[in-house]
Amino acid sequence: MVGGASTVGGVVYAIEAFPRLSVEEFLDVLRRSTLAERRPVDEPETMRGMLEQADVIVTARVDGLLVGISRAITDSHFCTYLSDLAVDAAYQRRGIGKELIRRTHEAAGRKTQLILLAAPKARGYYPHIGMTAHDSCWTIPREPQSGD
Repeated sequence: MVGGASTVGGVVYAIEAFPRLSVEEFLDVLRRSTLAERRPVDEPETMRGMLEQADVIVTARVDGLLVGISRAITDSHFCTYLSDLAVDAAYQRRGIGKELIRRTHEAAGRKTQLILLAAPKARGYYPHIGMTAHDSCWTIPREPQSGD
């Protein structure tokens, strides 16, 4: 169910997994963080798969409400791709994002290199918390899934 739960400043952090963490809760926090603008929220099977196939999901809750989430894929030896970092806009600037990143990296293995692609609105945040920019990233866009 929930692993390694601990409370910091009234925020309960835990490692969670699908189905304990529902697709609906995931979508809700994505919308409250604005990350939904860059995720396929209209593709239910894709969103379900994103939760089912993640290697590490760390959540932040206040009074049971999901206010932050990080979702990562890792080999636990060399690299960890932090694919989602979302914090409810009403809870930002409280250190929740930084703590989610720290706990994600710890769960995946500190010997791994943590990698993420910053949302345009968050580009200034990552240097502020000690991350280093990398100028050689390339992507191939995904093809939208039909019939989801």
